[in-house]
Amino acid sequence: MNVLCWNTNESVFEHWIKVFEGHGQLIQSHGFDETAELLRDGSYEYCFVYLDDDGFSAKVEDVVALRQFFPSLKILAFPYLSSQSAAIRMLSMGINGQCSPYIAKEQLRLVLSVVSAGEIWGGKEFIQQLIKQSSGASRPEKLLECTTNFVGSELLSEREVDVAKLIAEGLSNKEIARDLEVTERTVKAHLTAAFKKLNVKDRLALALLVQRGSS
Repeated sequence: MNVLCWNTNESVFEHWIKVFEGHGQLIQSHGFDETAELLRDGSYEYCFVYLDDDGFSAKVEDVVALRQFFPSLKILAFPYLSSQSAAIRMLSMGINGQCSPYIAKEQLRLVLSVVSAGEIWGGKEFIQQLIKQSSGASRPEKLLECTTNFVGSELLSEREVDVAKLIAEGLSNKEIARDLEVTERTVKAHLTAAFKKLNVKDRLALALLVQRGSS
């Protein structure tokens, strides 16, 4: 496995070399343009990006830009700062996960296994927490009003809109099934249909779309 590491911190990069031993080869890059140029040949399955405190917000947007340029690339962010807003921004745009820069070897092994299976690293509970925190910032008492007006809502069936609203409130599939008196399989079917119709990747992206309403 070849991994491109956009990293200008030698201490962190040396740590990655140690914990990645046995998984493949790490190649270091030092800027957005260099990183993008190296990724264009398609020989990298993963890109690790270290986000330091210098220009942190701009680096977050650079990571999002990488996702847009390379939609099939698996991207893991390693932020120096703990930021809920940055996590929501990156994960909602399709970043595959974020980890501590000094991640342990066994944990990195687990991260790679989860991401390779097509899941977002952080687990379902982490994603649910992000959605709930975001719904609180979006005034959940207004969600019922905005669900009939969010971008693309006219493409959904009435029941798909109901499911989307409950996703935006931070409910799990099991909780949604109980509230709507349907099976979890039915909830998953409605979610799959909504993802396809709205062209969103996951429940976090759907939740943020609903929470934004028609704005």
